[in-house]
Amino acid sequence: MNRTRKNDYKRQRRTAGAITYFFLIIWAVIVLFPFYWMILTSVKSYGAYNSESIPKFFTLSPTLQNYVDAFTAVPLARYFVNTVIFTLLTTAVMIVVITLAAFAFARLEFRGRNGAFLLFLSLMMIPNELVIITNFVTITNLDMRNTFQGLILPSVTSVFYIYLLKENFEQVPDSLYKAAKVDGTSDMKYLLKVLVPISRPTLITVTILKVIECWNSYVWPRLITDDEAYYLVSNGIQEIRENGFGRENIPAMMAAVVVISLPLIVLFLIFHKKIMAGVSRGGTKG
Repeated sequence: MNRTRKNDYKRQRRTAGAITYFFLIIWAVIVLFPFYWMILTSVKSYGAYNSESIPKFFTLSPTLQNYVDAFTAVPLARYFVNTVIFTLLTTAVMIVVITLAAFAFARLEFRGRNGAFLLFLSLMMIPNELVIITNFVTITNLDMRNTFQGLILPSVTSVFYIYLLKENFEQVPDSLYKAAKVDGTSDMKYLLKVLVPISRPTLITVTILKVIECWNSYVWPRLITDDEAYYLVSNGIQEIRENGFGRENIPAMMAAVVVISLPLIVLFLIFHKKIMAGVSRGGTKG
């Protein structure tokens, strides 16, 4: 009798597992299909794409000419360099800013600390459109339009990342901080030697997320720059569309999108476990 129940239980588990995997596979196909379609379109010739009255899900004559056309239509290589500079500088400055701010809110004792932090968190309630308008007026008044300073400065802090890092710092026992102070350790040394190594997973996560955010930036770079010397890859996609090339040659447009998306896809595939670990760590107390 017990053996029969065990067999029934195992059969139910296998059935439940099969149903779960079936729906997961369907969901994976739905999620990955746009990427497949983007890559497929990018390797179709211009004539083959336009001759399809009904879109085909494969091609027997793939071509890389679209990628060549994407780089010759606009100076996409220069936009890549600009984006790399913008991403690296913005991320590096932001890591320094949020680390110092999170340490101040988590460990330093000063009057009105909790009230100041609540006020700081309330900034998350302000619509991004209002922030963009304020930043645009400020950067324009400082005569920083069409400069890397104007691109970078509004993006060097994040309320959410400060909150996430503060939660990590507060997980370290207060006794460790007090012991370090008794030994004569400065606040900066304690931050660099103790808190930063302990919070490394979260810092890696924040760095990766910020890189993705900078790489995908569109509204602010489009608003603050009208000089091609400072265009980012997002501006490059828009340029391809606006000069008529993208509207006429969809495969070349898709080739440009593949080239721009590939670094982020590779980055996420390499570090996705660290991203999940860092986010889950930041939301766990104790």
